[in-house]
Amino acid sequence: MNGVRRKSSRSNDTGGECVEPADLGEVVGLRDSKAPDVGQLRVGRASLRVLVARIMAWS
Repeated sequence: MNGVRRKSSRSNDTGGECVEPADLGEVVGLRDSKAPDVGQLRVGRASLRVLVARIMAWS
């Protein structure tokens, strides 16, 4: 299942350290921009909100 990927503004031709999200309906697919063929992690929207909030609080 593939959705429309959002490319990070920090992502460039040399890779960078970016995660690309995709809307997959009830879940969000996350993949490594450097290794898109490896696969993706599917995360529920509520869980992703919690994860992002914790990352933002930590940094």
